[in-house]
Amino acid sequence: MKKQKDPIWLTVIRIALACVFIFSGLSKAIDPVASGIQMDDYFISFGMGFMHPFCLWLGILMNIAEFTLGFMLLFKIRVRLTALGYLLFMVFFFFLTAWLALAEHLEVNYGYHFGVVKDCGCFGQAIKMNNLETFLKNIGLLFFTLIIFAKRKTIQDIRLTLLGQWLFAFLGAGIALIIQIYCLRNLPIVDFHWKKGKDMTELYIETPAEKEILFLYKNDKGEEQYLSMDEMNNITETVPNFYDEYEYVDRIDSVITEGVHAKIPGFSMLDNQGKDFASIYLNRNEVYMLFMHDLDETNLMAMKSENLQNIINYCTQNNIDFVGITNSSPDDIAQFIKKYNITFPIYYNPIDPIKGPFMVRDAVRSNPGLIVLKNGVVVNKKSWRNF
Repeated sequence: MKKQKDPIWLTVIRIALACVFIFSGLSKAIDPVASGIQMDDYFISFGMGFMHPFCLWLGILMNIAEFTLGFMLLFKIRVRLTALGYLLFMVFFFFLTAWLALAEHLEVNYGYHFGVVKDCGCFGQAIKMNNLETFLKNIGLLFFTLIIFAKRKTIQDIRLTLLGQWLFAFLGAGIALIIQIYCLRNLPIVDFHWKKGKDMTELYIETPAEKEILFLYKNDKGEEQYLSMDEMNNITETVPNFYDEYEYVDRIDSVITEGVHAKIPGFSMLDNQGKDFASIYLNRNEVYMLFMHDLDETNLMAMKSENLQNIINYCTQNNIDFVGITNSSPDDIAQFIKKYNITFPIYYNPIDPIKGPFMVRDAVRSNPGLIVLKNGVVVNKKSWRNF
């Protein structure tokens, strides 16, 4: 007996729902470290900071599960089981995002403080959504999930044996796992931070306003003289008796060019005296910057590696700056330099440990990670495994 084909409308819903899950899982799989960070943020928000050591692996598992569910629904693998997985997945996130949307509303409008995570992270770094947008998205996905669940018995499985279907499902899980292992050991396939070819000075460096200062002097005859700063410095050479004949009246400041605020404020490189070197290094002809967001978690094998030392020696021989930057405190920096005989300066980027901004951590998904800049433009970027 010939099997009845699924209605077109049901096929469209099935494929669309599958593609959403595949895209969602893939957008996070290309940056598994970010998934772990997002998990950590959620656990901290719910007072479960003790889960920190497991966050990365939980994030990886969630990405595999989401991608695999989408893969199985797309190819109609074990549809009844897949539909149940979708339903459990969406019901959980429906209630979670409902609470997050409500909590954020109460925080913003009524002064409550729940420490709620503002960015859901459901599509990784690819698409940013707030909690209300995520909740509304999940309402739509849950609606279509309920349709698939209700029609699960009418959707025919792919024409494979039971073993063949499970092997096909494991293929989907394997794809998600391999992508994440590659990105974890190297860097994200798609980079959303400090991209090659991007001018970082446009994002992080403030351009001060250009001002002109004129000084007004007047003599006994009522004659006025307007002098610039340079003219003031040399006036006694051209007119030796100037200050005997003229008296200071006023100072006139005028803005020639308006200042430009940094598009993303908060990037700084402070030394132990509090001086900020960010604008200096981002504007250098060439600089190698070693990012170590947390010195306690920095891979010491990488710090002691011959490859890193060769890079430092190369910079020294060619008069190129090699510097480090971290979110760890100045005291931690001093101890780290002394303990491991670090020969290059390490600068401090202060952050709120809960709110961030986590610019050093997000710049490169490796601890340590190396970024090479030329006149503020990213020309190379490496994880410590690829030094």
